[in-house]
Amino acid sequence: MKQTIPGGSKYAAIKAKLRELKLHTVVLVRGETGTATATIMILGDTCTRGCRFCNVKTSRTPPPPDPDEPSNVAEAIASWGLDYVVITSVDRDDLDDQGSNHFAETVQKLKGRNIWIRCFRPNIETVEELQGVVRDRRANFEQSIGVLKMAKSYAPAGTLTKTSIMLGCGETPDQVLSTMEKVRAAGVDVVTFGQYMRPSKRHMPVSEYITPEAFEKYRSVGVEMGFRYVASGPMVRSSYKAGEFYIKSMIDADRARAPASP
Repeated sequence: MKQTIPGGSKYAAIKAKLRELKLHTVVLVRGETGTATATIMILGDTCTRGCRFCNVKTSRTPPPPDPDEPSNVAEAIASWGLDYVVITSVDRDDLDDQGSNHFAETVQKLKGRNIWIRCFRPNIETVEELQGVVRDRRANFEQSIGVLKMAKSYAPAGTLTKTSIMLGCGETPDQVLSTMEKVRAAGVDVVTFGQYMRPSKRHMPVSEYITPEAFEKYRSVGVEMGFRYVASGPMVRSSYKAGEFYIKSMIDADRARAPASP
């Protein structure tokens, strides 16, 4: 299995703008569908948590958030000419509001532009039984499920909720199916499955490389469970490029069918 490394003039321009505005990104441009998108990581590049699978820098006392970051994100997106952006962030347990106001300000700065914004999709990361092994002790299954339920209850009609699961962390098929059922019961619309890849020897080892056939089975079972979209494959990540635009089309269709506000 091979993955094309990003490159070209568009890639170089985005990298340069990131450095200029002191922004951070997890995923750069993806052009599979003929449309460009990027994932921007806000609240700095240092997380207060230390999950065993993640390669983001960690510290108990990271630098304070850059007050110019929300405006810089909007400036960067405008200069790139993108029409779809994913906003994600590190965890900031050191802040009283855990960075929520900074997150909200960033989204507000992007409002009014002709661009789709996706944010606030807590990943459960692994099956319920392995939460304490894979994730930081301050993260857990019930907490993530609770956030997904809250997002669904407060979000405007037509908003989709999404989460992601890594496979190859030591889970069993029965645990995956049980976790999927609980995620679906929480009202989650979209789920993605990908292969866990060890970032370095300091991180949790890969327990198993899942076969494409097994990924396909989880996809078909997820559809049967009622998920509106399931992306499942070795190279799939939480911001799966093809899936992003399929989800956008679903939201467009939902909103077109929704009754007009009085």
